Amino acid sequence: MKTHIAINGACGRMGQRLVALAKDDPQLHLVAAVNSATNPLQGKDAGEVAGIGPIGVPIRYDLPIGVRIDALIDFSAPAGTMAVLPVCVDRQIPIVVATTGHTEEQKAEIGAAAHNTAVLYAPNMSLVVNLLFKLVRLTAEALKGKGFDPEIVERHHRFKKDSPSGTATRFAEIIRDVQGGEFVHGREGIIGARTDTEIGIHAVRGGDNVGEHTIIFTTIGETLELVHKGHNRDSYARGALLAAKYMANRPAGRYTMSDVLGL
Repeated sequence: MKTHIAINGACGRMGQRLVALAKDDPQLHLVAAVNSATNPLQGKDAGEVAGIGPIGVPIRYDLPIGVRIDALIDFSAPAGTMAVLPVCVDRQIPIVVATTGHTEEQKAEIGAAAHNTAVLYAPNMSLVVNLLFKLVRLTAEALKGKGFDPEIVERHHRFKKDSPSGTATRFAEIIRDVQGGEFVHGREGIIGARTDTEIGIHAVRGGDNVGEHTIIFTTIGETLELVHKGHNRDSYARGALLAAKYMANRPAGRYTMSDVLGL
């Protein structure tokens, strides 16, 4: 039986790839494509917006009533997440939150929603990035107390609105969980020597880079770099679609991509 999905943020770059890939997946059936009410593409066919031809699913600003939705993928913006979240809670629709840039208050609301419906909140949907989360934790544990300085550099396209990326922040959180320390976002001026407790985070914006993260552990005499480079958006979109399949019919609670991928 096919999993019936809805996509929030269907007009965005990631949303369009989700629409296209969902159409080609025999296990999925796209039943709703949602975007903000102010988007000029309201009412257009989601397939045409995605460049794959008409699929009979119009872009709309709300979730249709009386339509079976097994899971919703949110790849929108923080405001878009918060607009659709109460509906998912009320209708007990499992939600995959792939949007980043939420405030701490918004993150708390997303977490609270898990009391009433299944919620997967992940900063990155890529299989390899989620494996890299594990490798960074392993590395941080192995190098703890051995004089290695952690630094994170992330690169994204010029249109990305949040900085640093949710993925870079998650890498930093993993290192802090293991080693302690404090985040330092970039450096400027005569600020003195680097302290042992710093976790540096640096954001580069430009061009059409879909995502690149370098996690650096460096000491006097040697450096270890762990690098992930995204070549296109499909790896992230496929991960989100896999998560939607996993989340369908799950009981209320919090889930992660590690659950989906068995990591």
